[in-house]
Amino acid sequence: MDFEFSPEQRAFAAEVERFLDEHDDPDVFDLTRENMAQIVDTPKRRAFMREVGERGWLGLTWPKQYGGSEGEGVYEYLLNEALAARGGPQIGKGVGIIGKTLIKEASDFLKQEFLPKILRNDVEFAVGYSEPNAGSDAASMRLKAERGRRDGQSGWVLNGQKTWTTSAHFAEWYWLGTRTNPDDKHRGITLMLVPLDQPGVTINCIWTMGDERTNEVFIEDVFVPDEYVVGEVNRGFQYISQALDLERFTMFTFSPINQRLDLLIDYVRTTQRDGESLRDDAVVRREIARLVTDAEVARVLGLRVVAASMKGEKVPDTPPPTVESSEYKLFATEFSRRLANASMDLAAPGSQLRVRTETAPMAGRAESTYRYTVIDTIGGGTSEVQKNIIARRLLGLPKNF
Repeated sequence: MDFEFSPEQRAFAAEVERFLDEHDDPDVFDLTRENMAQIVDTPKRRAFMREVGERGWLGLTWPKQYGGSEGEGVYEYLLNEALAARGGPQIGKGVGIIGKTLIKEASDFLKQEFLPKILRNDVEFAVGYSEPNAGSDAASMRLKAERGRRDGQSGWVLNGQKTWTTSAHFAEWYWLGTRTNPDDKHRGITLMLVPLDQPGVTINCIWTMGDERTNEVFIEDVFVPDEYVVGEVNRGFQYISQALDLERFTMFTFSPINQRLDLLIDYVRTTQRDGESLRDDAVVRREIARLVTDAEVARVLGLRVVAASMKGEKVPDTPPPTVESSEYKLFATEFSRRLANASMDLAAPGSQLRVRTETAPMAGRAESTYRYTVIDTIGGGTSEVQKNIIARRLLGLPKNF
């Protein structure tokens, strides 16, 4: 496997960097938000992503008939990593999870309504899978959808609750998993698109340990016309499973993790304790060597996902790189957590000072990443879920081993 980028790919990466230099703005780029930096939750971030869309970069891998460029997935990877390296908003849910699912499964009506808006970044989505009793096990969701009519339209009446919906307080549309068949766990879920500003939708704030807002959402007698059902009724879990492979890779980018490693290395290189340089301590050197090795493993696992995706692009009906995505998500997020722990240990008591404290080691990044990285091992499917996927699909172990 060749991990080197071609001259064309390197030229694209350089073009992206020039564009980001021209649009450098602390209100758009904020490394201290860690992986939550990817969301487009302010007017300035939204305007920036519209400019990204105007350059044709939000549809790099989409078919030309839907406004895309039909480019290789590596270009999307290079763009996303460059944005993440600066703590900026990324292509995220609209282009990846939702857009690609709509292209593959949705009706012409939904494609015509949403795909152009996604390419212009004129719409933001919230993803509603998790519920109080259905977190990592998305197939256990219970938000009820029952057949009904309203104002002469046939459709579905929804009642229930979702939780951990990160973007609900600023998004316009809800990408919602609903229970349409209570008798079949995996073939009784249907995906629907629901406007979030209608009566019957109540959004309550939840603050995370990473100082970011997520939400619980209550749905009461909300009507969804049949036209806003995504794909086939009762096949939503299959669509969700495929989309989660994209989420596990695109949400947990490598660039910010590698940057925090560089920050720690610089700290160790220049810091003395009790009159001795940290870099001369054998235990510290061993820890840094282990972290650098793990970083390279994480980087290569990410490139394996890109390579598997590109191979699938050339062969119709190829399944998504589920195992590769799970391997990357598991290793990268657990490595990120180990890196945060090591930063706290090596920076000693000063590491507990809050982020952006100028006198703190590494300007307080260790403290914030220590809190953030716990969340990363849960979102997009917990580490335990990823281990189960790898065990079953790669190692061929039985489900209840």
